[in-house]
Amino acid sequence: MFEVRCLRFEVRSLRFEVSNPNIYTMATITRFEDLEVWQFARNQCKDIFELYESGNFLKDFELINQINRSTGSVMDNIAEGFERAGNKEFIHFMLIAKGSNGEVRSQIYRMKDRCYVAEQKFIDLMTKNETLSKKINAFISYLKSSGIQGFRYM
Repeated sequence: MFEVRCLRFEVRSLRFEVSNPNIYTMATITRFEDLEVWQFARNQCKDIFELYESGNFLKDFELINQINRSTGSVMDNIAEGFERAGNKEFIHFMLIAKGSNGEVRSQIYRMKDRCYVAEQKFIDLMTKNETLSKKINAFISYLKSSGIQGFRYM
């Protein structure tokens, strides 16, 4: 699908150059499941699910439904963007994922305000959410600077 930073085009793959002071390695990512940002989004989804499965806010169906949809939206938009045919579309879906992640952060505040989470768990969820937001933003910046457009724009 994309080749990043190598400035060569490859269909159905995404390349990242990982630099180490001693060696250069190339990793080809051919599945969205291999993207670190998607893995972080998935973990956030699981963390939230574990909270409402524990029973703390089991009767707040609206909040459960909304936070379930928005955590899923972060993962799903990263996946959908990866599977699209162009870099511009990938960036577009990453921006949607970043927005959904902001929505998750707002809902975490609601969980805290309604006393569904302890202070330490709240801090943990917020730290992970903000880390994910930074990773999404960094990945968007990386895609923008890559110069690769994808096969739709050839």
